[in-house]
Amino acid sequence: MVYRSICNVLRADKMRLLAVFAFVCCCCGVRGQPIQTFVIPHSHMDVGWVYTIQESMHAYAANVYTSVTEELSKVKERRFIAVEQEFFRLWWDTVASDRHKKLVRQLIKEGRLEFIIGGQVMHDEAVTDLEDEILQLTEGHGFLYETFGVRPQFSWHVDPFGASATTPVLFALAGFNTHLISRIDYDLKDGMQNSKKLQFVWRGSPSLKAQQEIFTHTMDQFSYCTPSQLPFSNSSGFYWNGVALFPDPPRDGVYPNMSLPVTKETVHPYAKTMVENIKQRAAWFRTNHVLWPWGCDKQFYNSSVQFSNMDPLMKYINQNSKEFGVTVQYATLSEYFQSVHRSNLTWDVRGGEDFLPYSTEPYQAWTGFYASRNVLKGVARRASSRLHAAETLFTQYRISFPDGPVPKDWALEKLRSLRWAVSEVQHHDGITGTESPQVADMYVQHLTQAMMGVEELLAALFLLPHNLAISGSLSSSSFEKGSDQADQVPGSALEQHIIVYNPLAWNITAVINVTVALPNAAVYDDDGQPVPAQIQTSAQSNGSYDLFVVVELAGLGHRKYLIDFSEKPCSTKPKCSHAYEAKGVWFERLSMKDRAKTGRRLLPVLNDCYKLMFDQDTNLLHSVTSLTDKRRVKVTQDFWEYHANGDVKAGPISDNYIFSANGSAERAYEAVEMEIIPGKIVTEIRQYFYREDADKDHAYSITTRVPERVGSGLPCHRLEQAYSLGPLHLNTEVVLRTSTALRNNRTLYSDDNGYQMMKRAYKEFANNTLARNYFPMVRAAHIEDDLSRLLLLSDRAHGVSSQANGQLEVMLHRRLWNNLTWNLGYNLTLNDSSVVRPTLWMVLGSRNATSRLYQREAIELQHRPVVMPIDQPRRPLTEKEPGSSSAAPPVVLPPSLHLLSLSIPGWNYSSSHEVHLGHINSGQDLQPEPDYDRVLLRLMHIYEEGEDPELSKPVTLNLKEVLQGLGEVRALEERSLTGTWDVSSLQRWEWKTADKLQKNFQQCRGSEGKDFTVTVSPKEIRTFFLRFGSRNF
Repeated sequence: MVYRSICNVLRADKMRLLAVFAFVCCCCGVRGQPIQTFVIPHSHMDVGWVYTIQESMHAYAANVYTSVTEELSKVKERRFIAVEQEFFRLWWDTVASDRHKKLVRQLIKEGRLEFIIGGQVMHDEAVTDLEDEILQLTEGHGFLYETFGVRPQFSWHVDPFGASATTPVLFALAGFNTHLISRIDYDLKDGMQNSKKLQFVWRGSPSLKAQQEIFTHTMDQFSYCTPSQLPFSNSSGFYWNGVALFPDPPRDGVYPNMSLPVTKETVHPYAKTMVENIKQRAAWFRTNHVLWPWGCDKQFYNSSVQFSNMDPLMKYINQNSKEFGVTVQYATLSEYFQSVHRSNLTWDVRGGEDFLPYSTEPYQAWTGFYASRNVLKGVARRASSRLHAAETLFTQYRISFPDGPVPKDWALEKLRSLRWAVSEVQHHDGITGTESPQVADMYVQHLTQAMMGVEELLAALFLLPHNLAISGSLSSSSFEKGSDQADQVPGSALEQHIIVYNPLAWNITAVINVTVALPNAAVYDDDGQPVPAQIQTSAQSNGSYDLFVVVELAGLGHRKYLIDFSEKPCSTKPKCSHAYEAKGVWFERLSMKDRAKTGRRLLPVLNDCYKLMFDQDTNLLHSVTSLTDKRRVKVTQDFWEYHANGDVKAGPISDNYIFSANGSAERAYEAVEMEIIPGKIVTEIRQYFYREDADKDHAYSITTRVPERVGSGLPCHRLEQAYSLGPLHLNTEVVLRTSTALRNNRTLYSDDNGYQMMKRAYKEFANNTLARNYFPMVRAAHIEDDLSRLLLLSDRAHGVSSQANGQLEVMLHRRLWNNLTWNLGYNLTLNDSSVVRPTLWMVLGSRNATSRLYQREAIELQHRPVVMPIDQPRRPLTEKEPGSSSAAPPVVLPPSLHLLSLSIPGWNYSSSHEVHLGHINSGQDLQPEPDYDRVLLRLMHIYEEGEDPELSKPVTLNLKEVLQGLGEVRALEERSLTGTWDVSSLQRWEWKTADKLQKNFQQCRGSEGKDFTVTVSPKEIRTFFLRFGSRNF
């Protein structure tokens, strides 16, 4: 995506005089040698953004691969790099002829067509979750390796809006040798250019350090596009195929804005322009090699025109290389980086800092997209969570019942559809919310349709016989209640059955919420025993009820529950097994005009962890006392809104990407109502915020659920908060502001992609300080002082900031419109009128206590128990048979380890690279049958080194023993992150660094795994292929 690129052009012009002086001194490269220029042809193909994938395939994307394949085959010197796999796979499966496929294989073999990154998309780095980044990379790599034996080793992250420190770690784990980024703060890039610091060795993880370091190249200010300004022509430069046309390509092949052809008259001006740009870039790098990307958005759909003009231009430059001081050659990215690596220089080291947030100009802070399209962000994360649950469940099914009745090909098709949809939306103009409305609708449609398919799969896995320890009928006979309990149910009317599945490899106790239509119910487990439950009117609908049920679930285990509805409330207390019926107490609407009178009447809400005080003078939260620490912290939560400017003539604007507040935030309401519903499972506080005192409907709400202790396993430190916002007024950006007495000095901590926490110190800038102090929050954010920490955990990405001492504000929703011609032309103004309902968990405690909690809590929020109703409420069957339930042994990992992945990828290739290449090179273009027996397992240590005295220690475990609940592990092999490398054969490039740290990490693993014993160190992610023997019951 090229966005406001004119600013880069102007800045480039301003620096031209400085650059002229620079390359006068170095125009002949190192010691008089010509500058060696690597011309890298590419097309940046957004998987979404302005046009849907179908529209892009029709208008230009399919033509890119067809024409590039044909043109590369004509001249052996030509090269091309292919990046996003989604378009390539669509072309390969639906467009490419047998001839094209044969040419592609030959070009790959010759190294002239090179796959870079290799993921389904070029994922965003600010608002994506670690698990989804790995998924989309694995999907693309699996296809490339199975089909071509190709394993990408270089990244090309040229367009994500900022750079996360997690991404280089993942790419290193996947076997990459180098990483390439582009979009970082304009002022930071200027400084790095002038000091020749654009290339460095990045150690993205403070815990892994040099173990997973990677050489990183930052593109200069021209980024991934060829300079578009020609001093001798009004046409764009070096884009001879012009600009792609939508919806249909022109029949005559003539596109708008096609560059002047290279002729005898124009070749010298073209050469002069290109050489000047090459020398300008050369002055910013340490070696004699210049990476010159030739391409931009939607290019090379007519490769014949492109290459037929560039060929003679490059020939002319090389014929006059002594005069120009430059040589040029077509190249792939690997050829460029090989030359840099051979220079054998010593490089600076960058630690675990990221490049977030990102600004392109003083008033263009790209921090708005952290909160754009909240609904899409939520759907994407829910889809990811449901995919994880289905993957783990289907894997268990396949191991236990390889010949079971659920068709394996049908099941894998359902999983692959959701993998594709979740991978697709990770695109840097997808989950970011920076796409047009029609593309956002496309993403949501793909996600919801694929989720429906996975719901069908889950139902089949649960309900068909002979699967996952479910035997016999799931009628009421499976829930035979003891005679005493049965006697207590007066006049049973209807009953409903649900299955609750825990997709985590930890034992958990949790509260689930089932929406029901009747007010009286009792809940029984699969042993017929009553289960603690609570019922009350729903916060979402007056016509339904929330039934809260306490569930205890083993790791990767499920339980069946019977909800027994009755016509009348239970009357045989205290032995009544009915759900506790909670009743609400209303507090009158209070105007903020009288806010000066506060704190006189405080109402406590307590559990074993907290005492929350609510102010009856405002209906707002007043303070929270951590009973463990015996420390009271003043805490207030409410909604504020930033007003955005929509007129470009009046000043900076906010849009999909950019946050540019038109002044400080203002209170978004004038009155608050409150209802408190005391309960035995949860006590619920509902706060309703009204824009005007007399409004009938509220604009915002907070529903806080305070858990009560029901047995020792239910966590009481987790305050669940559900919010409702919208529709917003136009040009408003609404934040939840949590104001506390913590002395945090406006410093906060937020996570990089759910992998690691980053310190975000408040910085003053000459302009736009407010917006440039917003940061992405994917899973977690907190503020702290010497004694306490306030932690927020999120079910989707948001923007977060600390604009004042003790404040933590989360941007939850945005609705914008502006008259910028560019935004109007592409419909990128973000007029989002939706109602959004995100969830946060709030935790308050000491720094030590919360350090032990937040990683696991964030994962439990992401992967909450899956609740599946398996029938509708109905009359109970009269025939009763003895119930039966046999539970599989649980799979429980130590508390420091998270089961990141347990799946059957289906890719079919030999574990031996040589054997696999031999099969590919045999000339047989056969579609292999999916491998249904290879299991992919990923384990992640969720703690940082030194973060906790016990939990930060390396964990050694025997996988054969830990996984015996699944079946007998018969084979184990460690693989790279995406599964395509045997780690014993993976030798990544080493780079000289000033600190000279030892880098012998791979060698220390030689004896591991032979007895199925592995050790996982802090922040490590280790990936394995497993083979199981069938488990029989």
